[in-house]
Amino acid sequence: MDQGTVDRLEHLREQIRFHAHRYYVLDDPVIADGEYDALFRELLELEAAHPELVTPDSPSHRVGGPPLDAFAPAEHVSPMLSLDNIFSAGEFAAFKERVRRYLKTDEPLRFVTEPKLDGLAVDLVYRQGVLAVGSTRGDGLVGENITAQLKTVASIPLKLLAPDGAAIPEELVVRGEVFLPRQGFAQLNRQREREGEAPFANPRNAAAGSLRQLDPKITARRPLAFYVYGVGNPEVVAAPGQEALLAQLGRFGFPVNTLIRVCRDREEVEARYQHLMAIRHELEYEIDGMVVKVDDMGLQQRLGATARAPRWAVAWKFPAVQATTVIEAVEFQVGRTGAVTPVAHLRPVEVNGAVVRRATLHNRDEIERKDLRVHDTVLVQRAGDVIPEIVKVIVEQRNGREQPIVFPTACPECGDPLLAAAGEAVIRCGNRYCPAQNLQKLIHFAGKSGLDIEGLGKKNVEQLVNEGLIRTIPDFFRLDADRLARLDGWGEKSAENVLAAVAARKTLGLAQLIGALGIRHVGEVTAGLLARRFADLQQLMTADKEQLQHIEGIGEQTAESLCAYFEDQENREMIAQLADLGVVVLAEMTEETSRTSLDGRVFLFTGTLQTLSRDEAKQLVKAHGGQVATSISQRVTDVVVGDKAGSKKRKAEELGLAILSEEAFLVLISGESAG
Repeated sequence: MDQGTVDRLEHLREQIRFHAHRYYVLDDPVIADGEYDALFRELLELEAAHPELVTPDSPSHRVGGPPLDAFAPAEHVSPMLSLDNIFSAGEFAAFKERVRRYLKTDEPLRFVTEPKLDGLAVDLVYRQGVLAVGSTRGDGLVGENITAQLKTVASIPLKLLAPDGAAIPEELVVRGEVFLPRQGFAQLNRQREREGEAPFANPRNAAAGSLRQLDPKITARRPLAFYVYGVGNPEVVAAPGQEALLAQLGRFGFPVNTLIRVCRDREEVEARYQHLMAIRHELEYEIDGMVVKVDDMGLQQRLGATARAPRWAVAWKFPAVQATTVIEAVEFQVGRTGAVTPVAHLRPVEVNGAVVRRATLHNRDEIERKDLRVHDTVLVQRAGDVIPEIVKVIVEQRNGREQPIVFPTACPECGDPLLAAAGEAVIRCGNRYCPAQNLQKLIHFAGKSGLDIEGLGKKNVEQLVNEGLIRTIPDFFRLDADRLARLDGWGEKSAENVLAAVAARKTLGLAQLIGALGIRHVGEVTAGLLARRFADLQQLMTADKEQLQHIEGIGEQTAESLCAYFEDQENREMIAQLADLGVVVLAEMTEETSRTSLDGRVFLFTGTLQTLSRDEAKQLVKAHGGQVATSISQRVTDVVVGDKAGSKKRKAEELGLAILSEEAFLVLISGESAG
């Protein structure tokens, strides 16, 4: 036998045991999920090729880690097995073929697909319909008894329902996933930071940490949720398949995920995987893949299980959203409000389908709390289009080459001294003429958070500033077609399109202008509050601090910032220049005049609208007392769909939300105006 293979197997087992302990027991992983999966896959492949080298204590024979000593042990009625992972359509096809060979059948197979939640698997034992014991997976045979903690999770029934007098099994063993929704996870981390505690690295660790609190009162304060996915004693339910089983569990009172689907062939399964991957960042909870199960319970029983996983199910994992890399350097960038932000330059690494090269480090406090240093090996994560962030340092990888991150004392752009206000972690350049600040203000004004002028993205604004065509906000409305057309990379058509887009923004709502000016502490929500309170821009400009603070949602800091901005003579002259250039600011419907039936309604727009721009449609909603959302959630009441509406429309249909065409939306708005 090749000694290299023997040594590699032993090394893999040691590594997997170590990382499994960090992940399952300590809730403190030091490598990304994708890297752990790769180690486990290599172990399984080597053991399959050399079965004579399989040892009784191999990680391939058990799932997870041992229970914590702090909790009493709870033995499972039947093993809580893990799932084998697959990562491609080809691997799913191979899984399906293995199932066929094992069953010795060519009959069509039905599969049930379920979102794979990134939470903590639990075992719930109900006796005479009442929750008796709740436990973690543990090592698959014995878990940790966390009954008191699980009873605090509102979505876990304490007593089963008996619809239509249906008989409830004397003992029912239910399996499901406890998790933290995205909003709850963000709230929990903000609370921990306020209390001086380190934030959780991801929702899975947060859910595990919440359930492993010895004091159930602490668990009760965590916004945990639960979805059921199966049972440990299916014979007592007597459901013909997985779909029917989940339907019965739903009738017993368990929450069942609404995205579960039956697929009748391989193509449907593959299409469902692509759909879930496309909408994963729109969901209110984290998922890291899709579980595929043979639907027929009789076939499940015939297929059975290996030592660690059922033969009738697999987890089709999404590309990793976390990865490890190295901080190669740190630079300091100046924002539109003068804030100086440290940005890490990373050794390029692929995360969630994109190559990550940079990550914001936020401020000095963040760097000190995470103990970040140049040349550190770090865990980075990326979700959707969110800016990548550094989750933690892999301290075990330090080798002495690491260097502290030194903050500058002077602005890296203009050289002025940097200032730190009392109580703020951010340092700022106080030079209002700092070229970096001015550039960022101009980029913001033309960008999506400002007027959203098509054709004037970040790179084009930078070019116009460098060419001297734009120095101040009014200069956008002074652009000349001939000069634009002569710029490198432009042309007559590009120049005409940009000037047309600028002209279309000469008439805008008050809220949009306020947001576009880039006033410190004033974002989209605050701009909307101000626009609904003041009849026009002039009233806002003359409002004093006391008037501003009377508006619910406007605090002292924001009021002071607004007063300072509008008292500044240069800012007042800039606004006067906009008026001279033909910019018309439309008054919003104020609190006094807004009494329409759009109050309490939340609109989401998806697809391409034909008669309105997206911003104009949003302004109409806000002007008539409604609210606008950017993603599907339970609070959305109306979804307006244009051409080529995609996943958001499908999700709205699944949730049963009201769906309006653009024409119906305009009729609704005109009806409100007429009323």
